[in-house]
Amino acid sequence: SPSSVAATSSSSTAEPSAATESIGDDPLSASSGQLIVGVESKYRVVYRLVNSIYVLGITTADHDNSINVFECINIVNQAVSVIVTACRGVDVTPEKLSRKYAEVYMALDIVLRGVSNIRLAAMLSYMHGDGIAKMVHSALDTEAKIRGADTWPAVELHSTEHQSNIEAFSNASFELPPETLAAGDLKVSTIVPQSTIEQDEKMIKAEESEAEKDPFAASEAINKQEDLVGGFKKTKDPSATDLTLALAGLEVTTLPPAEATQSTDITVEGFEGKYGGIEFGSEQATLGEAFEGFTDAWGGGLDASEFLENKKVKKQEGLSGLELLQTGDSAAPTAAAAGADGGKSLENLLVKSTEMKGPEMYILEEISAEFRESLLARVGLMGVVYLRTMPPRVSGDKDTEFSFRVEGTSSVKRFVIQSSRCSSLGNGMFHVRTPPSEEPIPILKYSLLPRLTPLPLRVRLIKRLSGTLLSVMIQYVSNPELLAPLTDVTFVLKLPVDPTLLKVSPKAVLNRSERELKWHVPEVPLKGTPGKLRVRMPLDSADIDEELEVVGYVKFSVQGATSLSGVCLKPATEGKTDFYEVNHRYQSGVYTCN
Repeated sequence: SPSSVAATSSSSTAEPSAATESIGDDPLSASSGQLIVGVESKYRVVYRLVNSIYVLGITTADHDNSINVFECINIVNQAVSVIVTACRGVDVTPEKLSRKYAEVYMALDIVLRGVSNIRLAAMLSYMHGDGIAKMVHSALDTEAKIRGADTWPAVELHSTEHQSNIEAFSNASFELPPETLAAGDLKVSTIVPQSTIEQDEKMIKAEESEAEKDPFAASEAINKQEDLVGGFKKTKDPSATDLTLALAGLEVTTLPPAEATQSTDITVEGFEGKYGGIEFGSEQATLGEAFEGFTDAWGGGLDASEFLENKKVKKQEGLSGLELLQTGDSAAPTAAAAGADGGKSLENLLVKSTEMKGPEMYILEEISAEFRESLLARVGLMGVVYLRTMPPRVSGDKDTEFSFRVEGTSSVKRFVIQSSRCSSLGNGMFHVRTPPSEEPIPILKYSLLPRLTPLPLRVRLIKRLSGTLLSVMIQYVSNPELLAPLTDVTFVLKLPVDPTLLKVSPKAVLNRSERELKWHVPEVPLKGTPGKLRVRMPLDSADIDEELEVVGYVKFSVQGATSLSGVCLKPATEGKTDFYEVNHRYQSGVYTCN
C-alpha cells in the first residue's frame, strides 16, 4: 500500500485534489515525522518520505509509553536503508522495488525481528550479490567474525573435552603398595619422639578397650565398698592451718584520714556555711538514713517542687493492672471496665479504620491555567479515574469485574481508555476487569473543552517600575460557585534578581537560593473583596530592564465528594453497589500569572 500511494502522489502533480485524496485525510508536509491516529484505539505512525515512497512504522500508542518510540524510529531508518540499497540510490520508484521485491521482503522481515548495525551492513552488501540465501544465513555469524570471537561449533569440542577430564579426575582413586606404607611408617618413627608414639599407642589401646566393653553392662562402682573416712587424706604441712597465709592475697582498701571526713567552712558572702564532709553517728541505724540528706536541694532554690503547692495527686486506678488480681464480687466492675476501655488495641483500630467494603473509585483532576495580567491566556483540565481493588491478601487471585456509568460529561472533550483493563459499552457505560492490586489503577482519562473548564481561582499580577524601585502586586479572587472555599493555598513569586532590601505585605518566606517569595493563605473566601499580596524591592542600575520577568505560581489541592468538572461515577444498575465512590480530589498543575 505505501508503494501504490507513493506512485500516485508522484505521477499526479497536475491534479492536487486527487493526490490529496490518495494520501489520506491530511497530506504529510514534512519528509519525516510521527503522528497519532485513531479515536478509542490509538496508533503511533512514524514515517519517512524517500523520493516518492512513504516508509511507515505503525505501533500502538499506549498512555504509559510502554512502546519505545526511538526503537520504532530506528527500525524505520533501517527499512529506509534497505529500500535505498535495493534501488541503488535515493531515486526510489515502485518499478525498481518490484524488481527486488523478494530481497526487500526478506530484509525487512529480518529488520523487524531485530538487527544490529553490523549485521544490517552485511545484509545490504549481499543484496545485489549472492542473493537471499547468502544474505539470510551468512549474516548470523557476521558480528562474531568482526569482533574476533569464535563461533560455538568451533569451541564446543574444547568444552566437551574439558568437562570429560574433570569427571575423570573426580572419579579417580589411587592405592599405594604395602611396601611403600611400611617404609613411610619407618621414616615417621625416626622423626617423631618416642614419647609421642607411646602416648598415641596408649590412646589407641584405651579406645580399643572402650570399644570392646558392653555399653549395657553394670558399673563396677556397685561392687565397690563404701569408704567414708578413707576418702580424706591428712596433710602434714603446717602452713595449711595458718590463716595469715590464706588471707595474704586479699587487698583491703585503707580508710581516709579523719580530717577528710570533716566539712569545709566557707565564709564568702552569700555562700556562708559548711560544705562537704560525712559524719557517722551511732544514732543512725541504717545506711539509707546516713545518706538521705543528699536527695535534698543543696542550699534551697534549686528544687522545682518549692514553687508548687504540696498536693497529693490521686492515682487513677486501673493503670498498673494489679487490681485484676483481686478476687470476689468487687473485682467484676473493675475487670469489666478494663475490658471495655483498655481492651482495644491499636492494631484493631487501624484495621477497622482502613477496612474496605469493596472496590473503590475516585477522580483526580489537575487544572492548569495561565493569566496575563487579568486576561486568561490558556486553560486546561485533565482528569483520571482511579480504581482501588480489594487487597490481594483479601481477594486472592479473583479478578475485580463490574460495570459503571460516567455522568456529567457535557463538557468533556474526549475520553481515553486503558484497553487492557477497561472497555466501552457505549452511552457512557464502561466495563472493567482487572486482577487485584495494592496500588490504585488508572482506567480512564479525560480532558475538558477549554471554554467549558471551570476556574477555581482567578489571579492577576501587576508590575510597576518607578526608577530603581520595583513594585509587584498579586490579586486573587475565588470562584463563588465552588461548593467549599479553597484552603491552604500557596502563592510563589519568582523574583528577577536576588533582593538586598525587601518589603512585603502580608508576611512571606524568602528563598534566596531559588529567588522565590512564598505566601501561605489559610483560606480564600468564596465571596468578598479580592485578596492582595504586595512586594517592593530596589534594583541596581545594571538590573533595570523594562522586560523584567516576574512570574507568579499558585498551588492548591482540594478533596471533596464532587469533582471540579462535575464528572461523577454511578453504578450501571440502580440500587446495585458494585463499587464505592470515595472522595474526589482536584489540584493545581501549572497555574501561573505574569
